[in-house]
Amino acid sequence: MNQNCVAAIQMASGPNVNANLLEAGRLIAQAVAHGAGMVVLPENFAIMGMDEQEKIMMREQDGVGPIQDFLALQAQKYGVWIVGGTIPMVATVANKVLAACLVFDHTGEQVARYNKVHLFDVSLEGGSEKYTESETIEHGTEVVVIDSPFGRMGIAVCYDLRFPEMFRKMLDQGMELLVLPAAFTAVTGKAHWEVLVRARAIENLCYVVAAAQGGFHINGRETHGDSMVVNPWGVVIDRLQRGSGMVVAGIDREQLASIRRSLPAASHRRL
Repeated sequence: MNQNCVAAIQMASGPNVNANLLEAGRLIAQAVAHGAGMVVLPENFAIMGMDEQEKIMMREQDGVGPIQDFLALQAQKYGVWIVGGTIPMVATVANKVLAACLVFDHTGEQVARYNKVHLFDVSLEGGSEKYTESETIEHGTEVVVIDSPFGRMGIAVCYDLRFPEMFRKMLDQGMELLVLPAAFTAVTGKAHWEVLVRARAIENLCYVVAAAQGGFHINGRETHGDSMVVNPWGVVIDRLQRGSGMVVAGIDREQLASIRRSLPAASHRRL
């Protein structure tokens, strides 16, 4: 396992879970062939249904289900860490799911779970976009930062990106690397995606691995894409703007430590 190389997968997922898993498997294999020791999948990689109710039908119990089996098998097969985008998991109420990001280590063992905290309930001016995730998703409550061979790793999902206080909490827990599965819309993505991703890297002096949905979906939705890996100086190391594919980039923890020594902004906080 290469502990200095990570990949972000970009997809345009649809309502067919099996087809999505086949595509994810193909792209994971490509990323591994390019040297990735960790592969990050996008939000909703396994299902983007024709309506929001479809994901409820596909929800899984913790530790049981074909999507979780797929993620564990891919990690074990290739001996890499897999950050499983988000998958629908059983919630505390019958008509909702938890949008769970599961992390599997190189043996195929689940080592972390993050439930998406911030839900995308937005109606843009002019009626161009309206989303109410809270109708079908139960929000999570916990910030998650874990140890990994790639550094202290924080986990966030999509709309979380707009809430910088969340990442300050991660930084207080030692975050060096942020993984960010996402499915930004075309409109909001064009306006804000790159700015926000790079800002999170700069203000927290950390790497960001942002894996996005990118393209046109069978359900009529269009997502922005532009998956990228950004270094702690805010430089985009690699990116894929549209379509299915991957980005692969190196993680230099010595460079991260050097940047934090030369610009110790975290220690200068007053508030």
